[in-house]
Amino acid sequence: MQELTHIPHWYLSLGAYRLEFNSETLIMSWLVMAILVVFGFLSTRRLAFLPGAWQTLGEMLVGVFTGLVADALDERNRKYFPLVITVFLFIWLSNLLGVIPGLSEPTRDLNTPLAYGVLGFFIAHYAGIQTKGLKAYLNEYIQPMFFMAPLNIIGEMSKVVSISFRLYGNIMGGSIIIMVVSDLVYSLVLPPLLNAFFGLFVGTIQAFVFTMLTLVYISVQTK
Repeated sequence: MQELTHIPHWYLSLGAYRLEFNSETLIMSWLVMAILVVFGFLSTRRLAFLPGAWQTLGEMLVGVFTGLVADALDERNRKYFPLVITVFLFIWLSNLLGVIPGLSEPTRDLNTPLAYGVLGFFIAHYAGIQTKGLKAYLNEYIQPMFFMAPLNIIGEMSKVVSISFRLYGNIMGGSIIIMVVSDLVYSLVLPPLLNAFFGLFVGTIQAFVFTMLTLVYISVQTK
């Protein structure tokens, strides 16, 4: 359990202030970004009519998420496709890192899913203002009566908490279960199977759910 309580930090002093960074989360996040850059390079460097393995995988991902975005958004808002597929790939790969011994999931740190939740929140509401206009957008917060505005605002902000803590809770919960079982059975057969289950199955499902909720939030704001 010491792995959960021990958090390595980097410190940066700015005058009278000292900033603390979770070094493990940063390194793992940079690793995921590096993997995505390499994948993008490999899947596009030799585009051909008869695609190779990397191009085929890239086209499959683009095809799947193009269809999902097309179903959820109208023509003028399909520009959010790059955001949607990037959110999925980053969170998915982040969740998969926990399967590899010695590596940890960036999503096990609440700051990572919370940052993506806040990003999706602002982009969804920006899309809403851009689509409806500022007056119509603000008018929705006083429906059905003007005194409902505080509740409507809280309801919108609660979406960030809901989407972020759902991802964080599932990934952290999986890590705790694996560690507890490992201590009980001395890391024999069951923990590797649990690790694969939470990393591959639960990690994939949670990445997809997080991405779809982000897409739905954008869709609701642009209707």
